[in-house]
Amino acid sequence: MFRPRTTRRWSRTLSRLFALFAVVLGLQTIPAHAAQTAPAFKVLAFYDGTYDAAHISFVREANTWFPQAAAQNGFSYTSTNDWNQLNTANLANYQAVMFLDNYPHTAAQQSAFKTYMDNGGGFFGFHVSAYNDDSSDWPWYHNTFLGTGTFRSNTWGPTAETLRIDDPAHPATAGLPATIASSVSEWYSWQNDLRQNPAIDILASLDASTFPVGTDPNQSWYSGYYPIVWSNRNYKMIYANFGHNAMDYSTNTPLSSTFASTQQNQLLIQGLRWLGGQSGTTPPPAGTGPIHGYGGKCVDVAGAGTANGTAVQLYDCNGTGAQNWTVAADGSLRALGKCMDITSGGLANGAQVQLYDCNGSGAQQWQPGASGSLVNPQSGKCLDATGPSSANGTRLQIWSCTGAANQSWTLPS
Repeated sequence: MFRPRTTRRWSRTLSRLFALFAVVLGLQTIPAHAAQTAPAFKVLAFYDGTYDAAHISFVREANTWFPQAAAQNGFSYTSTNDWNQLNTANLANYQAVMFLDNYPHTAAQQSAFKTYMDNGGGFFGFHVSAYNDDSSDWPWYHNTFLGTGTFRSNTWGPTAETLRIDDPAHPATAGLPATIASSVSEWYSWQNDLRQNPAIDILASLDASTFPVGTDPNQSWYSGYYPIVWSNRNYKMIYANFGHNAMDYSTNTPLSSTFASTQQNQLLIQGLRWLGGQSGTTPPPAGTGPIHGYGGKCVDVAGAGTANGTAVQLYDCNGTGAQNWTVAADGSLRALGKCMDITSGGLANGAQVQLYDCNGSGAQQWQPGASGSLVNPQSGKCLDATGPSSANGTRLQIWSCTGAANQSWTLPS
């Protein structure tokens, strides 16, 4: 729900000093692995993480998801809540900047950002980073750069919608179908009609089939044209309207993930690659064969069963079809014609993994993460061997990511 906002290695020794400096500067730097090649480009994300539980939830999962995506896609991701790092000297080290939940408010920060963009820097903004209810607050950013003017209205509650790809030729949307499924978000509308601005290239908008949008009749949209993702032709930038998770505010529990849509994630990564000077669509995962895990065992479908709900477990590697997994381009893991699935779409530690009809839901999405983990973006948790145990028949579950051996998996290639 929207609420008013206020302005707001050479040696081991050197390595330790660098880590200390990063802490002092408020940076979260993703550690490099030994012998890792230099990143193709570098992303610096700014955030507050202090306002509205739904925005805080998005920031927290973004700072988990993007490092994993960076490791998989060859770029680096650094995040900071120190907006004074938005200065010309520091920005020179990065090819793209993100605003996760705010935008700069001091004259020095604003000047450094504008100079960065004028000189060809890249920008990706999310949801509330565009919010503005004061028409006199940084007109260049809101009117010229984003093109929105001031905030007009929002939907409630947060919902997943069908997005129409308006510009399939843009590098961010290349290879996507005509319509894609979004993740859950609250949606904003704006004072200005972006279609009337020749500088604005609308990449995706709400598809007509998706109305009504919202669950509160008094805060729902029933028709109209609503841009969701766009770029400004005069700058290397993308703004995306999503970035607000559904929440149980009474318990501060996230009920959705901004990274639950594989196709929306593809748009995100392709957009970042474009901002970072890369080209082409994101190469999809590939490979069919066994998934090796804890104790040298393989991920196995119990009894080679194909009924929905069949347990996924650890078992001695035997080369059977029950252990032959395909890493699909949509982020799912498939065996025996079905998908690895989290029972009832569970988000909590201990939710068990099963075989189920493939349905494209967030409960069937898996991404390589740190330390060989497999992460389910919807829950933010890792595939885990219960116990930990490597005994035949050990059930697989999701659990908070720990980097432990019982959460390390080797995918087929």
